[in-house]
Amino acid sequence: MAEKLRTYNDLLKLIQDSEREYDLALIDKAYQLAYQMHGDQKRLSGAPYISHPIAVACILVEMGMDSESVAAGLLHDVVEDTPVDLEQIRKMFGNEIANLTNGVTKLGRIPYSSREEQQAENLRKMLIAMADDIRVIIIKLADRLHNMRTIEFMAPQKQRDKALENMEVYAPIAHRLGIRMVKEELEDISLRYLDPIAYQEIESGLAMRSGERKAFIEVTKKRIYDRISPEIPNVYLEGRVKSINGIYRKMFIQGKSMDEIYDIYAVRVIVDTINDCYNVLGVIHDMFRPIPNRFKDYISTPKPNGYQSLHTTVLSKEGVAFEVQIRTWEMHHTAEYGIAAHWKYKLGVTKGDKLDDRLAWIRQMLENQKDSGDATDLVRTIKSDLAPEEVFVFTPKGDVISLPSGSTVIDFAYAIHSAVGNRMVGAKVDKRIVPIDYKVKNGEIIEILTAKEGSHGPSRDWLKIVKTSEARNKIRQWFKKERREENIVEGRAELEREFRRNGIDLTDEELKSCLELIGRRQNCTSEDDVYAAIGYGGIQLWKVMPKLKEEYIKSHKPAVQEERPKQQPKTNKKPVGGVIVDGMEGCLIKFSRCCNPLPGDEIIGFITRGFGVSIHKRSCSNVPKVIRDAPEPERWIQAHWEGVVKEVFKSTLEIVATDRPGLLADVTQQLFNMHLFIHSLNSRETKDGSAVISVTITINGRDHLQTIISRLMNISGIVSVRRA
Repeated sequence: MAEKLRTYNDLLKLIQDSEREYDLALIDKAYQLAYQMHGDQKRLSGAPYISHPIAVACILVEMGMDSESVAAGLLHDVVEDTPVDLEQIRKMFGNEIANLTNGVTKLGRIPYSSREEQQAENLRKMLIAMADDIRVIIIKLADRLHNMRTIEFMAPQKQRDKALENMEVYAPIAHRLGIRMVKEELEDISLRYLDPIAYQEIESGLAMRSGERKAFIEVTKKRIYDRISPEIPNVYLEGRVKSINGIYRKMFIQGKSMDEIYDIYAVRVIVDTINDCYNVLGVIHDMFRPIPNRFKDYISTPKPNGYQSLHTTVLSKEGVAFEVQIRTWEMHHTAEYGIAAHWKYKLGVTKGDKLDDRLAWIRQMLENQKDSGDATDLVRTIKSDLAPEEVFVFTPKGDVISLPSGSTVIDFAYAIHSAVGNRMVGAKVDKRIVPIDYKVKNGEIIEILTAKEGSHGPSRDWLKIVKTSEARNKIRQWFKKERREENIVEGRAELEREFRRNGIDLTDEELKSCLELIGRRQNCTSEDDVYAAIGYGGIQLWKVMPKLKEEYIKSHKPAVQEERPKQQPKTNKKPVGGVIVDGMEGCLIKFSRCCNPLPGDEIIGFITRGFGVSIHKRSCSNVPKVIRDAPEPERWIQAHWEGVVKEVFKSTLEIVATDRPGLLADVTQQLFNMHLFIHSLNSRETKDGSAVISVTITINGRDHLQTIISRLMNISGIVSVRRA
């Protein structure tokens, strides 16, 4: 359902209804400039472009952000999409708003070698601005949230790209900042486009049972209120529904059914003081039977994003399990708005609060990444270190250490201190010796066994074991500082191995030029510096080899052509993988996974950097409709199938059927009868009684595929078969 367009009057109404004072003159000045400069620009939906910055400003007011944030929200696309530059914004609105606007603006005019690198550099720029002013990311999250609310107007592939980026980058950042309302909405909208069938299944399941669950929650709330209110003043109760993505993670990742998820619906109890929280907990456990191992005290052990609450799962008299969350009003505001609660309820940030400590992870992330010289490392860091799933473990002294789920005892050691990790020789968990790759679990007490200083150091193998980028970077730093000669030997050997593997044979002069090319971005001033950086992991060859191979092929291809006798010209184009690429012979071919082209499909080639030619279906959403309008039209090249293709291809089919005994056996038998090689096959049941079967098979073209689909449709109960 399309979101209602918000107007400037809607923004003014929100400001009027809010609990804080806003600088209306400043906000109006920002709006007038944005309105004038965006002019007749339209969004993909056809709506006036100005409706987007207004919607972003509305979200910022709802989050309780200050006047400067709202003004920057109105201006955030002016520098990027209109003739106005940053200096004009600075002159009109001052440094504060100019810096906020600049922090959110993408690096659109700088050329990069790939879309991924440009995204990563945009992210690094934003994180650097965040380290100085956290409002930058809050504005960006509001911008992304509104774009996702109107995502139905984007092309399908862009929808999936944006959704995946949300899951991997923006939702984890919102989680770490504690902004639950943004995190959950971003995740739920993204899931709708990444796994629409599962999303619909969960949404339907919630709708079917919502009546009985709501009735149960209302009765339970009344029971609790009647028991608590005579003893504890100002108690407030509300019901809470778990987000669809939260249910999805438990159903499809942990393998639970909806009936096995106890916290789909919960009762939240909000009181005035921490003492009241623990008193309510006692009453709840007296009224209902607590389920073992389902109690969490996030008040005494807050999450890294500042979240505090008591969680307990109990069993009602009717035998229904449900969760109870108990918190104070201040904890509630922080749980809903996270960092934004500082502006919503405190009129900004004062030196007395601990906001600076809570944002230390941003500076630590940038510090860990600065030596790599590759912004794409930052994206990987966010994926690994800001994962929503965390474990809380203890030192022998009782200090709490929070780590991403899947972290090892090595990660724990480096989270305490670099010196502890570097001297680590073993670990005890709950007083038992464990292997060095042991993954820590909630509530465990971990003791790191260390050697004397200087007598021991980390192993290179640890780089393959650790989960966190912090541990990985500290290990690399140790090798960089302590083992230079060893690094040079290791780096030279690794580079030679990669050259051999890629068929690169260089003269001494060419090798020298190659080392200069590799070291240029890493500020390496000598060949030994390059070898040492490769040895300790500062330069990762898997990233640079494609470019080196591309340069090698370019520089050596003319020589190969000159050696060919002129009296024997090549007249026939030789197909590779069953495909003929116009003007190119013997080049590396790969079939794009986004559309999985098959013989019979109309195709086109894209010259990649270092990986040959990528073959797409002409109808693929990643292929421009008009090639000459593409950013780099010269990289698109005509391609067509060989007359008789002798290659085989993988193709995945999605089969929807009415579930019944023996269905999977019938499908498998039919595939076997057609002498097909099955690479993978899995199935799942949906709530409406259907079954969804996904099967990857080897075929030899589109006509062959159509025959297979026709044969499968003859099986009893099959509703549809489509090529995934």
